[in-house]
Amino acid sequence: MTTLDQSTIAALAEILETAELQAEPVAKITDRFPGMTWDDAYAVQAEIRRRKLSRGQHLAGYKAGLTSRAKMRQMGVETPVFGLIFDYMSVPEGGEIKTRELIHPKIEAEIAFVLKRPLKGPGCHIGDVLAATDFVMPAVEIIDSRYENFRFDLTSVIADNTSSSRFVTGGRSRSVQELDLRTLGVVLERNGEVVALGAGAAVLGHPAAAVASLANHLGSRGEELPAGTFIMTGGITEAIPVKAGDSVNVRFQDLGGLSMRFV
Repeated sequence: MTTLDQSTIAALAEILETAELQAEPVAKITDRFPGMTWDDAYAVQAEIRRRKLSRGQHLAGYKAGLTSRAKMRQMGVETPVFGLIFDYMSVPEGGEIKTRELIHPKIEAEIAFVLKRPLKGPGCHIGDVLAATDFVMPAVEIIDSRYENFRFDLTSVIADNTSSSRFVTGGRSRSVQELDLRTLGVVLERNGEVVALGAGAAVLGHPAAAVASLANHLGSRGEELPAGTFIMTGGITEAIPVKAGDSVNVRFQDLGGLSMRFV
């Protein structure tokens, strides 16, 4: 249930989107609105989407966050959170990421899904997702909270479009029938040193579960995931901080590797 009026939602969206675009941190918004609900936060996120689309930017896909069971238990929630990614956030494989455009960037290795047919909840499950998937591919997400001192709560994170900032894709695309996504291993290296390891099961037990949760979340709002939708399913590894001068290489079992430089 939303508790904020439309003018407040629009004002919060402007504050958070300006913080993103100007790389200027702001105080977490629940300090001012402690009674904010998740529905309020998703309404702010939707207004950020409207602002971007009105300027001619395009929706590139969706992302899931908070997909670690341990982290969900720690936060006392039962579902992941979801955000939007836009075309200007895409960085080519091997490309440079400008740290001056970000506040406190961190990176996560993820598996991305691309659908060949629509998915709509409620009642969507892993089998539905696998049947609707065209292919999967490796991805690295660069998350960047807009909140001062990295201080936030989940409601504030949702409103801040779940810290979306940049993403890198490439490597090899593969059919889901060719892979065991639960055991698919990932090695994340920063400046030649291994800093994180993980396997697909770190994401809700199976990365396709994140896509099912997203379809059910959108279904509860009367929306669906169209054919061709690109979805990043959440961090297989923990989020690793990066700074200018860092070089990152991520190796995905059966899916190749991704590299990027922070300048």
